[in-house]
Amino acid sequence: MQKETSRLSIGEKVGYSLGDSAANFIFQTMVVLQLSFYTDTFGISAAAAGTLLLVARFWDAIFDPIMGVIADRTNTRWGKFRPWILWTAVPFGIMGFLAFSTPGFSPAGKLIYAYVTYILLMTVYSANNLPYSALSGVMTGDVVERTSLSSYRFIFAMLAAVAIQGLALPMVKYFGQGDSAKGYQWTMGIFCTLAVLFFVITFLSAKERVKPDPAQKSSVGQDFKDLLRNGPWITLFLLTIVIFITLAMRGGDILYYFKYYADKGAMLSLLQAIGMAPAAQDADSIVGTTFSLFNVCGLVTTLIGIMFSKMLAVRFGKRNVFIVGLGLTTVFWAMFILIPPAGVLTAFIVQALSQLAYGVTVPLLWAMMGDVADYAEWKTGRRATGVVFAAIVFGLKAGLGFGGAIGGWLLAHYGYVPNVEQNAQALMGIRLTASIFPAIPFAVGVVLLFFYTINREMEFAIQDELAARRKQYAKS
Repeated sequence: MQKETSRLSIGEKVGYSLGDSAANFIFQTMVVLQLSFYTDTFGISAAAAGTLLLVARFWDAIFDPIMGVIADRTNTRWGKFRPWILWTAVPFGIMGFLAFSTPGFSPAGKLIYAYVTYILLMTVYSANNLPYSALSGVMTGDVVERTSLSSYRFIFAMLAAVAIQGLALPMVKYFGQGDSAKGYQWTMGIFCTLAVLFFVITFLSAKERVKPDPAQKSSVGQDFKDLLRNGPWITLFLLTIVIFITLAMRGGDILYYFKYYADKGAMLSLLQAIGMAPAAQDADSIVGTTFSLFNVCGLVTTLIGIMFSKMLAVRFGKRNVFIVGLGLTTVFWAMFILIPPAGVLTAFIVQALSQLAYGVTVPLLWAMMGDVADYAEWKTGRRATGVVFAAIVFGLKAGLGFGGAIGGWLLAHYGYVPNVEQNAQALMGIRLTASIFPAIPFAVGVVLLFFYTINREMEFAIQDELAARRKQYAKS
């Protein structure tokens, strides 16, 4: 088995990975707090917020393939994908700040503002994140190094997520001093500034090495026809949709779970037992501290899972590890329906177990995207890394859109009313959206993985044959 490229240095892996830390300063806030921000701070209904998330992310999903085509046809001295990380850094930071700002408009004006800022944010996100993701597919042609790069990437992504989920609400409270709109604005200003800085570091650190055959003719139509004949790509596309439906649906519901369902006395007892009880023991402080701790604990166990991902994938193959990890996560999440209001410690334990299992799968999805791009080149002789990643990220955004919308619609369906004590029906809706409902698409994802045909042996066979081909056209 021959190596096509030299191993990536730790410095390059870390520099590349900071780009996902940057994106997650904004992305994690969108997943975890956007729905709650819109309903409880910005001041629009859960149904309107759910529809907004669907419309904005649907547009974003449409824009992704367009961005993939553009990125594949970008030619600069820095490469195809790197320059987009630099060009979009400042606009991304600005839109992240504006999307979490609350203007003093009328209800109709606020809704228009929310649509405009969120759609622009998702557009800039695509122009940044699609080339960033595709960059991992051309930094190395070595399938093991690609998995290692994805592991580094998601370790840094999770560190940023720890910062967001552990610090965001306390920062909102600290900077807002009772005014959550002001608190969100200051908090996002800090996170967005860090994001811009990290994007610049990524641009300066990464290198593009895997290039298409110089004789390859540009054809947008052929690029997309190739995708529709690519069985592993179709499987990965559908898998991405169901995974991100789940993440958006459940991620947007957990704050409601602690705010309205979990027992405040049980939360305070747990916080006191570990020395983290807030100085002001009002309901908001207790919920905010518990919610942040819950997310941090889940992210720490996710990090542990990520650290084992490469080792397990090399030994057992990406697909097999993915099936087991996703299957266990499905079971643990479904178990949340059994937890009583006073079972706060149980909720923490089940969350830790579920995130440990899920963490193992996190780098695999993105490493498999690079493998699918290799598979397409192996089968057709054409490489369209940007289009392959764009079409998969289309599924990601569609999943986020549907998941966020479904979460908002479910709350509305079960009779959720902001900032009041919920009735039994609304509480059941909150519980189901944190457990059974998100477990269903994950279970579908497990089934889909059995149709993914790129196993461990095929990965290395494709890697070696493509390496030989590239040496041939490099000589010509």
